[in-house]
Amino acid sequence: MGKTFKVGLVQTCAGADMTETLDRAEALSRKAAADGAEMIVLAEYFSCYHVDETGIHTGPVAENEHPALKRFSALSRELGIWSVLGSVAVPSPDGRSYNRQYVFDDTGAVRATYEKIHLFDVNLSAGEQYKESATLSPGARAVTTDTPWGNMGLSICYDVRFPHLYRDLAKAGAEFLTCPAAFTHKTGSAHWHVLLRARAIETGCFVFATCQSGYHGKARTYGHSLIINPWGEILGEGKKDEEDIVIAEIDPADVAKARQRIPALTHDRPYDQPTPIHSNKAAE
Repeated sequence: MGKTFKVGLVQTCAGADMTETLDRAEALSRKAAADGAEMIVLAEYFSCYHVDETGIHTGPVAENEHPALKRFSALSRELGIWSVLGSVAVPSPDGRSYNRQYVFDDTGAVRATYEKIHLFDVNLSAGEQYKESATLSPGARAVTTDTPWGNMGLSICYDVRFPHLYRDLAKAGAEFLTCPAAFTHKTGSAHWHVLLRARAIETGCFVFATCQSGYHGKARTYGHSLIINPWGEILGEGKKDEEDIVIAEIDPADVAKARQRIPALTHDRPYDQPTPIHSNKAAE
């Protein structure tokens, strides 16, 4: 079991100008490191996110040219910290983009990448509709990666509504779960806290969930970035509609303690698939 460490969630409000957005993200990341964070976790699309009448703009750039990757690789090396880039958009082979998460170690090397599996195709209201599959290619692999403190499972935003993914990550050894997001204000107000606490409780994992906050053209994100322990308790929470830093000390030993108290990960049992239920109600 790894030693204790401090994680810092860097909650930003991305805009259409990638350079200006990255400047603010880097400044807040430096402050988080100065405040003791040994690992920082940024939000989904932290480098570029803007919504207007023509759609969602995330600034896709080829991996070998992406300014966010170059900048945060260098920052991780300079500060000697691990950095989880919540996600950036990179082109995919089919002409769309991947929503890809990157994990840099303290030398600036990429330790893992993950492409968002579940795409946000929803109709929240007549005036608020999203169809990520129009511009994004889905990922096809679950990912865990070792860190100096333990194993970490990766996810992004809408993935949080698919609990089997997190159970699989935990069974593969994950003790920490990332869930960077750009949760809408509407869905965040209703579901953000309960979904993330449930994923922590179900798996006995720490959850690091950095959410964008504020206004991005026509879109508003929820903020309230959360650090949650394996018992489902909130250790730290970000503000709404503001950029913020959330730092908490993480004791990996708490994972084993929670799983010993409720060993649900060992209690899976096989069962038959549901059988359709036919109504016997008499015809009127």
